[in-house]
Amino acid sequence: MPLPSHTAAVQHIYEQHHTWLRGWLKGKLNNACDAADVAHDTFVRILGGRHASQILEPRDYLATIARGLVIDRYRRSAVEQAYKEALAERPEITVVSEEDKALIIETLVAVDKALHALGGRARTIFMLSQIDGLTYQQIADQLQVSLTTVKKHMIRAFTECSLIMANS
Repeated sequence: MPLPSHTAAVQHIYEQHHTWLRGWLKGKLNNACDAADVAHDTFVRILGGRHASQILEPRDYLATIARGLVIDRYRRSAVEQAYKEALAERPEITVVSEEDKALIIETLVAVDKALHALGGRARTIFMLSQIDGLTYQQIADQLQVSLTTVKKHMIRAFTECSLIMANS
């Protein structure tokens, strides 16, 4: 449970800056409902923290959190679209329940986020292996890196993905 001083600080920030944040987000998202959702999620994120009383520049802090949430929304939207396109390309009719669809998209978003956190080279190596089906040696030759480098990046990528699956 949040500390009273933390909760009071969040309430104060909310009262002083919520309207500004919603307006700022509406300008970025061109949608009042999405702006309200992201503003809400921003304050939920702050409430979940512990140091609201130490926030010196509330608008900068709110904007930083909101930007991250907007990026997450766009990523999720892109992953959902790619998933729908992949399903549409399947020759057989596949019926996926809404619950399973939500779980699949949630997992795909988490994997996408983990892959972006890996860095460019590791992400490229992982994609060449898992999407393009190249062997580690083929990847090493194509990228002009050692086989050990490819193996190191694959271990790191698989570790990140397995951590996601363990937490699902």
